[in-house]
Amino acid sequence: MSNPEPIRGREALEARELSTLAPYAQKSGESAGRKHREPRHPFRTEYQRDRARIIHSRAFRRLEHKTQVFLSGTSDHLRTRLTHTIEVASIARSIAAALALNEDLAEAIALAHDLGHAPFGHSGESELNRLMRDRGGFNHNQQSLRIVELIETKYPDFPGLNLSFEVLEGLHKHGALPQRKRRVVARHPSLEAQIANLADEITYYSHDLDDGLDSRLIEPAQLAGLEVWRHTFEEVRRDYPRLAGPELNGYVIRCIIDRQVQDVITNSAAAIEASGVQSADDVRRQRKPLIRYSPELRAGNRTLRKILYANLYYHPSVATSNRRACRMLRDVFNFYVREPALLGSGAVRRVRREGLARSVCDYLSGMTDGYLLDEYVRLFGEAGPPKLNRRLRLKKAD
Repeated sequence: MSNPEPIRGREALEARELSTLAPYAQKSGESAGRKHREPRHPFRTEYQRDRARIIHSRAFRRLEHKTQVFLSGTSDHLRTRLTHTIEVASIARSIAAALALNEDLAEAIALAHDLGHAPFGHSGESELNRLMRDRGGFNHNQQSLRIVELIETKYPDFPGLNLSFEVLEGLHKHGALPQRKRRVVARHPSLEAQIANLADEITYYSHDLDDGLDSRLIEPAQLAGLEVWRHTFEEVRRDYPRLAGPELNGYVIRCIIDRQVQDVITNSAAAIEASGVQSADDVRRQRKPLIRYSPELRAGNRTLRKILYANLYYHPSVATSNRRACRMLRDVFNFYVREPALLGSGAVRRVRREGLARSVCDYLSGMTDGYLLDEYVRLFGEAGPPKLNRRLRLKKAD
């Protein structure tokens, strides 16, 4: 009987990255580190640690009950912010693996990219941004960074999750990239971060369309002029002429995703080769992102985006629910600005350092859809403002 394989420690995992990943991949052993120094883990790479910290965070668990398109609880089959996030992570790993890039880093960025989303999806984000217009605004990408750098409190020695520089870099979707501990002036993040960004786009285009069809707010006939749909639909009907209804629509969506992923892999590989990059920092110096669609698919996705906005995101049944939810969000926000002592204990502690409005915004943006709806009823009763439940004049815990 042969001896069991020796335990593989972190050093072995890092060595395997060096021997199997492309030269321009971001290796965990070459990480720029963390803001707060910690000893390295004996069995996990830096990005594997990041992934675990994200999955074990409170903010990640709350994504299960946050809106993707339809308010959480609308249907057992429609996507939530958590299922969307898992789908993004899956696609990101697939693209990274095909391009010999760091799958763990791409997945960690994908898992963290929506941690800062407000309740009620993009409508809730827009409402919080209006409420914070003169006080720094609100953006879910920036809020994701606030969560992992400040708001999560899981460790006694520092605030936040103390994620690696490369994961934080990947969460900077807009604005200047962080330059900490790096001599290179970065125009773009790592290829793994670029993959997570495009995987997010692939996922919400295709899966929001899937939910729109499943909910019957979008009909296949409305998509007949859309090349992204028509090309794949015709192929599926040719190969499976008996397929019909939801099964047909669902398989078309599956094939659209596969087509998009293959398109990104093929075109990104060509762009990487043409660029001549030989390191992760070479990637950061490039004038344009190297992870990309073909021009044809990029144009098709822009048209799909317009259809989704016109027929799904702004559909009366979705918009009406969102307007009511945003009004409730606004009322709860204004209440806590007047009554800050009733905030959760963590938010109360942050008021002196972060300011009242920002602390209220942090508190509300962390709520799930259901919690905010319950909070509204607790504060105002079923009838809504100005009726106030005075029994709530008790300090609440987080």
